[in-house]
Amino acid sequence: MKKNLLMAGALLATSVHIANAQRVELMNNGAERKVEVSVDGEPFTSYIYPGTDVLRKAVLYPVRTAQGTVVTRGWPMDPRPGERVDHPHHVGVWFNHGDVNGYDFWNSSNAVDRTKHKYGDIVHTGITNLKSGKGKGELNVTADWVSQDGDTFLKEKTTYIFRATGDERIIDRITTLTAQEDVTFNDSKEGMFGMRLARQLELPSKKAEVFTDANGVATKVATLNNDGVTGNYRNKEGVEGDDVWGKRSAWNDLSGKIGNEDISVVIFDHPQNVGYPAYWHARGYGLFAVNPMGDKEYSEGKETRNHKLSKGQSMTLRYRLVVASHHLTEPEKNKLAGEFSKVK
Repeated sequence: MKKNLLMAGALLATSVHIANAQRVELMNNGAERKVEVSVDGEPFTSYIYPGTDVLRKAVLYPVRTAQGTVVTRGWPMDPRPGERVDHPHHVGVWFNHGDVNGYDFWNSSNAVDRTKHKYGDIVHTGITNLKSGKGKGELNVTADWVSQDGDTFLKEKTTYIFRATGDERIIDRITTLTAQEDVTFNDSKEGMFGMRLARQLELPSKKAEVFTDANGVATKVATLNNDGVTGNYRNKEGVEGDDVWGKRSAWNDLSGKIGNEDISVVIFDHPQNVGYPAYWHARGYGLFAVNPMGDKEYSEGKETRNHKLSKGQSMTLRYRLVVASHHLTEPEKNKLAGEFSKVK
């Protein structure tokens, strides 16, 4: 009898959880070449694939908290007053690398001179699955990694899993790359799963920079206005601020505040990934990236990677991005890391 009551209670709790789950809805807007992701009707993010005439890779943009606050930088897609106007290839959330068979996929954008350096593009080739649901939604896409000379180095299959839990928004990216010829991911600090953050989530700085004014015009600023700039990094080992750059860690947390909203943006590495725990390419100016392919530069030559795939060989990389409308505690981050470690 007691066992039956316990089972009934567990079933009831599960039913209540499902009933209260937030609905994650995915809609393919073919006219604008993007998949819009919403939670209970409110926008969360979009997978945008506009083609190389606009971007040299597909990205998630923008990314919002549960309260609707945008945590990604607007420039160059949607310039906002007070933003930096550096690195035009830093758009939303992306995945690429700075040296694949000698071609630079990281810095590739329409702002570079492609006659002075060899670049590569990641070309969206299709949407193979689109699934909405309570608590989570799933998107499966394909892409080709193509050199500017027309060679296809890699075929990509990516699964995005979008989750909504309370005031947390979670994105898991699972990417399998299959070599179409012998491929080497040469050591480069510029990789691999990254995002560019809103000005408020940068770390305060006194360096002179170039920012956009209220009209979106680039303006040189000798002394930075750090009003409302609140960001700070902290990795699993407790290293903080700019010192997280070039350090290995299983996760890294960027916490700050936009308006009255406390925010944590956390990226998690996965135990099955190459180079785990990976090095971090995390800068105070808002670049936040985890890189398993930059050992030589991060270790000042003490380690090397130069990861090779023979023709037909595949590699899978998994990353988790969590955006919370509160400052996540260490136990919360470790719990999220533990849950993510079980993702195949």
